[in-house]
Amino acid sequence: AVMFTQFKTVDQTDITAIETMREAELRTELSSWKTKYEDIETKIEERDAKINEYKQELNNGANSLKILEDEVKEAESYLGYTDVQGQGIIVTLKDTDMYNIENYELLKLVNELNIAGAEAISINDQRVVNTSDITLINNRIILVNTKKISGPYTVKAIGDKQYFESALTIKGGYIDEIKASGLDI
Repeated sequence: AVMFTQFKTVDQTDITAIETMREAELRTELSSWKTKYEDIETKIEERDAKINEYKQELNNGANSLKILEDEVKEAESYLGYTDVQGQGIIVTLKDTDMYNIENYELLKLVNELNIAGAEAISINDQRVVNTSDITLINNRIILVNTKKISGPYTVKAIGDKQYFESALTIKGGYIDEIKASGLDI
């Protein structure tokens, strides 16, 4: 029997390069945390200014009701309780004989539109907000906010229509993927 043994020599490890790499990573992480801190600090300053405005208005008494009404309208709009209008885009997805739309295709479209700066999104007139769910039941029923929807799926988004179009039509992007899947868009 013949036995072979192989020895591999390792050059001296360059500790300085590793420390520099770690230092660069730490600097990047520190920069990221600094940006987050500054964003939070700005939000705190905005809230403090709002609180001071409330206190001032309460002392005056005249505009306090108007300020509260404005806050309620803003919250309702954010939560999707009110209708909104503006320029945007409408995307319609249709089932084909070979393939049915699934919830993840709608989720991906919603995410693409959000990334492109959508102010408001709806699917078959069901508003989609941060807390919305788009689920698939029994591999064939799609629910948006626990309400059953069926095809064709009309997705409306308010925002800059040029951003939306660019985001969706980029080569290899959402529309190319959908068409490659055999779906109608």
